[in-house]
Amino acid sequence: MGNVHIPDVLQRIVTTKKEELRAMPGIAELKKMAMAVPGALDFAGAFRKGKRSVIAEIKKASPSAGIIAEDFNPVSMAQAYAAADVNAVSILTDVQYFKGSPSYIPECRFSLRNIPILRKDFIIAPEQIYEARMLGADSFLLIAAILEKEEIVDFLGIGRELGMEAMVESHTEEELEKSISAGARVLGVNSRNLHDFTVDLSVAENLVRMMPPDRISVAESGIRSTADSDRVFGAGFDAVLVGEFLMRGGPGAVGVMIKTMRGGTE
Repeated sequence: MGNVHIPDVLQRIVTTKKEELRAMPGIAELKKMAMAVPGALDFAGAFRKGKRSVIAEIKKASPSAGIIAEDFNPVSMAQAYAAADVNAVSILTDVQYFKGSPSYIPECRFSLRNIPILRKDFIIAPEQIYEARMLGADSFLLIAAILEKEEIVDFLGIGRELGMEAMVESHTEEELEKSISAGARVLGVNSRNLHDFTVDLSVAENLVRMMPPDRISVAESGIRSTADSDRVFGAGFDAVLVGEFLMRGGPGAVGVMIKTMRGGTE
């Protein structure tokens, strides 16, 4: 992480992750267990240029919104997302700040047999990547704001050795340039400012113009309506990652919500 300037909220989370790492098994043991897991699903291949793809998220809470789903059942949401034939599912595994759990990945895996799972957490070390594969994830999130370019390159390489393609998230031009030059194939843009938690979709609209045409572009955060999804798809994004909007809708409503976001193109 070196000289990267990290927003205060992220700095607190990174400190927690360092503490969690000290309690994890050794890297050799984690790698051995990860390598023993059967082949990962193709996360990057789940998206098609020009199609409205949806990454649906399983998320109980967040620092900005507090508890999102009081009656939280990750497996029920996974089943609803599978029935809606989403392109991928993002699962929050951070315990302290998002009320997630690593156990949600294996719990939901059976319901998502043919749908790639993205581990959504704050990855700062190879151990977390091996753990993601060991749990059954097919992809993982890398946040450019907390990583040096060299770390992104290394972590992408570790993932690819395991058959996993990461999504690399940016919020600024500098972070996006770093992600592109590191070789990320799936580029996420977080419209939320992690200094003050404000959301501005124009951030996504501006950054998507910088993306090479051979990369998959994903708009994250602030998709609170079908009008918002129309807006970012109209700006040129290949996919949206939607959590709070769908979680508040609940398992019974997400099928119609996802179909509407796709605009009938699927």
